[in-house]
Amino acid sequence: MTFSAESSNSNLEWKFSQIFGERSPEEEVQDVDVISAIEFEKSGDYLAVGDRGGRVVIFERKANKNDLSEHYTQNELEQLDFLDAQHPQFQYKTEFQSHEPEFDYLKSLEIEEKINKLRWCAAPNGSLFILSSNDKTIKLWKVKEHKVKKVKEMNINPFVRTENALLAERSFVSGQHKPSVGNGYCLEWTKKMANNNSPPHDGHTKVANIGDGAPVRCRKVYAHAHDFNINSISNNSDGETFVSADDLRVNLWNLEVIDQCFNIIDMKPTNMDDLTEVITSAEFHPLHCNLLAYSSSRGFIRLVDMRQSALCDHSARILQDGESRGSKSFFTEIIASISDIKFATDGRHILSRDYMNLKLWDTRMETSPVALYKIHEQLRPKLSDLYNNDAIFDKFGCCLSGDGLHFATGSYRNLLRIFSYGSEEGITMEASKNPSGRPHLQSVSRARRSSLSNLTRGFYRKGHENPSCGTGSTEFSCDLNSKLLHVAWHPKTNLIACGTRNSLFLYYA
Repeated sequence: MTFSAESSNSNLEWKFSQIFGERSPEEEVQDVDVISAIEFEKSGDYLAVGDRGGRVVIFERKANKNDLSEHYTQNELEQLDFLDAQHPQFQYKTEFQSHEPEFDYLKSLEIEEKINKLRWCAAPNGSLFILSSNDKTIKLWKVKEHKVKKVKEMNINPFVRTENALLAERSFVSGQHKPSVGNGYCLEWTKKMANNNSPPHDGHTKVANIGDGAPVRCRKVYAHAHDFNINSISNNSDGETFVSADDLRVNLWNLEVIDQCFNIIDMKPTNMDDLTEVITSAEFHPLHCNLLAYSSSRGFIRLVDMRQSALCDHSARILQDGESRGSKSFFTEIIASISDIKFATDGRHILSRDYMNLKLWDTRMETSPVALYKIHEQLRPKLSDLYNNDAIFDKFGCCLSGDGLHFATGSYRNLLRIFSYGSEEGITMEASKNPSGRPHLQSVSRARRSSLSNLTRGFYRKGHENPSCGTGSTEFSCDLNSKLLHVAWHPKTNLIACGTRNSLFLYYA
């Protein structure tokens, strides 16, 4: 894949597709219902959403023409095909409780159930596998498809057939075996029928499919390997391993082994007073199983080859903005921290998000990003207020399209920002059912800033005092409470999923 101004053409025209978890403006949202992770499955047929309550909800793509041929006319199917060609529609599939709140008695520390990251795994034998993580524990879940069946009675007597069939159905589903009609006819046979795979050959019974089920089972639990909070997990292209990263270490796991992992990166100094940066995100290369990228609170992205050394701390190539080595201030060190990185499908480009900017990197160019998009530059004069209310530590995610030519991230006031490579205009729209997508002129300039933050608030505040603490207006604080942190791009089409509070919005182009 090669980038050019012509290849991205112009900005896409985005339209509302779906919403899940819609609420009225006056409705109060419980903290446990707030969305904390979003991830599309590799084929794009499934979408997983995690929340602060430790739950994972899975949506599936609505059935296509082949699945609906028995229920729709040819004209209706053609219309459905047309809509499906425009953009996929999703529907609820299943949900499960992934994590529960825990208490670490050794450290006197509460461990939240909040889902930090979700990652889909390879799906053999028609089953779905997904990794979910909170601050300390990673779990592997299996979602198995199966048909839900029930037994119906088919009585050949036309005068009692309808009533008996209805009562038999009720009796079987509810588990109650009582005389069903005045003539003493009893449905005790339904229990035997449920336990017998070979129904009597008398023409009076029928086994019918009534829908699909998706039982979920926890297959593996990977625990007790991180002293600090897990900030990212990433599957390897070999389908057998994955990494988990916390503030100071990156561990390599085999999916089949729960009691052993390999520490491949360790940034913990002998004396914690000497700590200057922490790990903020880690991501495997999409094509080469030996390559790994991880970002830091100083604004660096390090690329490592796991074949070169068992410990990858000192063998990294560093992507660093050359213009970030200029003057530094108290705040520029904080806002340089990279909150999220994503590889493009070609493996050559990396998209990164820090507090103020979205940057596109070419892994062969170590000194500067190839493009930079300013997200909320208007907040720069208010960094003091942002520091006072901890908003400066907000971690915004990012995503990019399957062709690598379009990029998206979130901002305050529930704004979704979408950019195209080679275009100076980005699209800004509010996450709602009636998004007013409007062009926003962007200066695609070079970047700035660099340095530390992220054993987060406590680590940075420890030895520092804010040089100029303002008070901040009520309106300003209100805007900061509505923020769009989590975004995901469909792997095969221009469809974006984004989460704000407990609502999941989908937009297509």
